[in-house]
Amino acid sequence: MIFDFRVFIGESFDGRRQTVDELLQSMDVSSIDRALVCPFKPLSYQLGDANKSLAVSIKSHSDRLTGAVRIDPWQPFAVDTLRQGLEEFGLRALYLNPWEEHFHADLQMVDPLVEFASKNNIPVIVETGFPWLCEALQVGRLAKRWSEVSFVMTNGGQMNISGLGQADATLTLRDCPNICIDTAGVYRQDFIEETIEAFGAERVLFGSGAPNYDQWFEVKRVLLLKVNTQVRQFVQAKNALKLLAV
Repeated sequence: MIFDFRVFIGESFDGRRQTVDELLQSMDVSSIDRALVCPFKPLSYQLGDANKSLAVSIKSHSDRLTGAVRIDPWQPFAVDTLRQGLEEFGLRALYLNPWEEHFHADLQMVDPLVEFASKNNIPVIVETGFPWLCEALQVGRLAKRWSEVSFVMTNGGQMNISGLGQADATLTLRDCPNICIDTAGVYRQDFIEETIEAFGAERVLFGSGAPNYDQWFEVKRVLLLKVNTQVRQFVQAKNALKLLAV
């Protein structure tokens, strides 16, 4: 089984787009069974509407698609929007994008959202690797405040996977056992393999970031890992199923 832990649907303010039908077609081509779907940030910047639209569009595909609530912590009713996404729309994760919503990942204003995620036992996905706002150490500081919450750093925790950024991602994983990474865009196969060897197979999840990245290519990234079949299955699906309780 292959579970893609991070894909996007809708139409973004910057022109990126993907429909449910396009996603399902791409999943079929790539032999992906299930996926966690996040909404793009729409031109209206109304994430509540984007969450509702996502929930409606994936409802008839619940056997393959699970949704995440995207929240802007700057908004005064952010926790209420998260509650609506979970309780009314049936979504199963919290997705934060500090780069596009323009906040530091470790700001205390994020805490009420993480507290609500903790009470509802859902994972918190943080778009990671962008400078100044959401680098690995910043996500680590947030995760240390909420050690009972499962966090996922996207893009391996550092988009370039080089220099001190790669070291910071490794330090964050070492210091925060409640943090995992997804594999999207991580061209350093050895970094993924070394992360598995150092911290365990349960700390790495396959996520493509499609359509920002090519989904078929991202699947190949995991299939080419030099790990045994049991470890690969944790990365491809088991970790995602456990985090989402689906």
